[in-house]
Amino acid sequence: MITPELMRAILDQYPLSLHGTHGISHWARVLENGQRLASITGANLMVVELFAVFHDSQRRNEHLDPGHGRRGAELAASLRSSYYELGDEDFALLYTACEHHTDGLINADITVQTCWDSDRLDLGRVWISPSPERMCTRAAKTEEIIEWANQRSTKNTLPDWVATEWGIRL
Repeated sequence: MITPELMRAILDQYPLSLHGTHGISHWARVLENGQRLASITGANLMVVELFAVFHDSQRRNEHLDPGHGRRGAELAASLRSSYYELGDEDFALLYTACEHHTDGLINADITVQTCWDSDRLDLGRVWISPSPERMCTRAAKTEEIIEWANQRSTKNTLPDWVATEWGIRL
């Protein structure tokens, strides 16, 4: 579970606007996308949820930012054990998912694939329609999930639970 304390530790180092394209509403939708996909794919839910809050946490800008995934993975490493517990094998999956989430890869462990798809399903926020051909998992390629995610993304939906569960009021 993502705690308010973990979120504060991440946000203390987040240099961009919380309202930005890669900010809190994106992280929350990626988390919900991942939860929905993981219930179908069997991915490790803790890894998927942590990916949602770390993958873009170290962006330096809202545009092209090579290396931001690795920086997010390094932040995850620095906060591990202090703010969340994750075994070595699962942490390796989280690190890989963060580090390579913008590389366009599709072949990986099912948990990593679920992470990547959860992010790709939120491309509507930048007016890019998610493409089944660029998804990794069979679940993310379905018309139902793509439409559901894209509708939320294009509306920049901010789930109500962000205030109560993460302690963030925007």
